[in-house]
Amino acid sequence: MNVDETDLPGLGRRKDFMTASGRRIGVVEYREGQTELIVSTWDDPDTCQASVPLTADEAATLGNLLGGQRLAMKLSEEHREIPGIVTRQFSISAESPFQNQPMGKACIRTRSGVSIVAIMREGEVLPSPGPDVVLHPGDLLVAVGTQEGLDTAASILRNG
Repeated sequence: MNVDETDLPGLGRRKDFMTASGRRIGVVEYREGQTELIVSTWDDPDTCQASVPLTADEAATLGNLLGGQRLAMKLSEEHREIPGIVTRQFSISAESPFQNQPMGKACIRTRSGVSIVAIMREGEVLPSPGPDVVLHPGDLLVAVGTQEGLDTAASILRNG
């Protein structure tokens, strides 16, 4: 995929790409630190149809969702022929009892049999996170286990 980068003098930088459907999707990173998601019109890839200002947390969460989805799809593909193994993503919300706590405090593996294989944070992947990794709101945990175990893990992360 070819990502075009364009300097916007006095403003910042635009990074975008052309989708298979002919639309441009990208972000504008302003010098002051703001981020804006942009989408072109159907008939003119140089004309912006929609722009959505994003806070730093929102931009990080969107990056996690998109990156986490790709990682989860790859893991699901690799585990497809292993009966009973499922991959799922869990988002750490601001209401989670484990936000700003070490992951080990949740005892996910012990209590559910589920393995957390990666954490997506601010567009970065933390592979094979250990129990000392602190969970932050917006983190996306990629987990592998049985359906029952994943349901239990979801409940643990929501309710403690």
